[in-house]
Amino acid sequence: MTVLIHVTNTSNNTTFDVEVVHNAVLATLKAHDAEACEISVLLTDDADIKHLNRDYRGIDAPTDVLAFAMRDGEDSNVNPNLLGDLVISLETASRQVATGDQFSATHSSLETEKQEITHDSLETEVALLAVHGVLHLLGYDHQTEEEATVMFEKQKTIFGLLQEP
Repeated sequence: MTVLIHVTNTSNNTTFDVEVVHNAVLATLKAHDAEACEISVLLTDDADIKHLNRDYRGIDAPTDVLAFAMRDGEDSNVNPNLLGDLVISLETASRQVATGDQFSATHSSLETEKQEITHDSLETEVALLAVHGVLHLLGYDHQTEEEATVMFEKQKTIFGLLQEP
């Protein structure tokens, strides 16, 4: 499996270890037996992600993670190896850890899934957001309870692999 992972940090948190994101993305792709692919990840702040969330989802508020799949839509065959882009707000992730309101992307009624993972640091939160985002790029979703059950179980399994020594 040849994987290219580009991580760019434009946030004010310049000390964040981007290797956390790289490892989470790679673990997710390996668990999914993904073929050769390329993913770009942008670590940013609330102002930038709010702008993207408004422009692409019609929601004028910051969020924790956005996933832009390149294998969807009319241009999906331009480069079959290009999986897509993730945007993660380090500012939102930091706030979620500080307030105990972790990972708002799991906003389904499956609260037990949310509670089974300990969100004790920014690194943990961002790793989970990266796993979640890559699963979206791979076609998973959580719009229905059935979809959410499948996606969050996969997410929990992959996150468990990241915690192993």
